[in-house]
Amino acid sequence: MSSLLRSRLHGKGVYAITDGPRHDLIATVEAALAGGARLLQYRDKTNDTDRRRREADELSRICARYEVPFIVNDDVELAKLTGGGVHLGREDMSIAQARAILGPGAIIGVSCYGSLERARELAPQGVDYLAFGAMYPSSTKPHAPVAAHDVVTQVKALGLPVVAIGGLTPDNAGVVIDAGADYIAVVSAIFAAPDIQSATRRFADLFTGTTR
Repeated sequence: MSSLLRSRLHGKGVYAITDGPRHDLIATVEAALAGGARLLQYRDKTNDTDRRRREADELSRICARYEVPFIVNDDVELAKLTGGGVHLGREDMSIAQARAILGPGAIIGVSCYGSLERARELAPQGVDYLAFGAMYPSSTKPHAPVAAHDVVTQVKALGLPVVAIGGLTPDNAGVVIDAGADYIAVVSAIFAAPDIQSATRRFADLFTGTTR
């Protein structure tokens, strides 16, 4: 991992993941970033290529304005077109293929679910963060197995930023942060909230100790 990537992921914070498609996507992302999100992932599982390209272009520009890394879920080609990083799951392109397409400067994150073995296998392959979850039952992925909190603590030994995801709220995320999570990834608790900026801020404040 280059020094540039280390500096881009230095620190801790909120990793906001969009819940599109939605007509107010751009405004909701702007609100999350204004609320203190430190990473933004564009997650849209539809096949509407033109709309997804337009949205990703605009979100990439907004993230640049806030100096927040922009990451695309699954779609390496869309990440390349919009200058973003990519998040890869078990069924997606390999890390080596994604790195060859995106180049050395792109952030590549991977889902490890609850598996330390998977994390140990993928960590040396040039990834920039390891994501674990679901930490609690999740409405976004209701069938995802719940991961033990101590897996977050154990994976810290690999020396990469750790992202925790799944069922996190301002009331339960503090435990996961204490276990060692560098980033708290949140979908519905931010983007389904009536006040997205305030919801994001509540999560962000967990990292500063102002609500704990």
